[in-house]
Amino acid sequence: MEFPKKNSVNKTGKSEGVGTTDIIIVGAGVAGAALAYSLGKDGHRVRVIERDLNAPNRMAGESLTPGGYLNVGSIDCVDEIDAQQLLGYTLYKDGKEARVSFPLEKFQSHVAGRTFHNGRFIQRLRKKVASLHNVSLEQGTVTSLIEENGIVKGVHYKNGNGKLLTTYAPLTIVCDGCFSNLRRSLCYSKVDIPSYFVGLTLTNCNLPKENYGAIILAHPSPIVFYQISSTEIRCMVNVPSENVPSVSNGEMACYLKTQVAP
Repeated sequence: MEFPKKNSVNKTGKSEGVGTTDIIIVGAGVAGAALAYSLGKDGHRVRVIERDLNAPNRMAGESLTPGGYLNVGSIDCVDEIDAQQLLGYTLYKDGKEARVSFPLEKFQSHVAGRTFHNGRFIQRLRKKVASLHNVSLEQGTVTSLIEENGIVKGVHYKNGNGKLLTTYAPLTIVCDGCFSNLRRSLCYSKVDIPSYFVGLTLTNCNLPKENYGAIILAHPSPIVFYQISSTEIRCMVNVPSENVPSVSNGEMACYLKTQVAP
């Protein structure tokens, strides 16, 4: 596949070419960073462009199944971040409970799921990505895809200094999350959102069963608990509505007290 040798021009003016690579990955969250590491280990030249290389503060992507723990170099990524062992979940409904454990009989004792702070895990994973000589990890904001005859050839992006750059690759993979500004050019953009998850952090308390998350099948919606550090538990409450109650004016606190807590 041939690539343009001259710098490209887009609507905002001239952009400086930074060469070609095998694969461009937009976004270095869990999916993008894990994919970059796997492809880099296979010998591909990869350029990863991430909008913000600081540790994210998110409640998504806070757990690995045992399979995820064993893959993509995740084992040492959960070291030194106070990750917690996860053996399965206990389901609760109408005063009854059922424990669902991961099938770990054929594995060594250290193999289990893991739960953790998302930002701590991602920073460890990014560090592994950056250690590969054939992978470039840089901070920048992709402004547009470069398309010719319906084929994506590369991307325009601004680096950390605001400089407009262009890079090309035979394959571009977009992993920039649920709020992507590129998806409307790649797929049907209308999304129906029947509900949202709201996250709380509980400190210095214990789950009913050690090393097991808890799923409460209750009205009006399910609630999930799991440990994210030795002193913190994540509580995820599903809000079955297209409109999330406001936190700033107290609507969320009222909703949790009157609709969820009972």
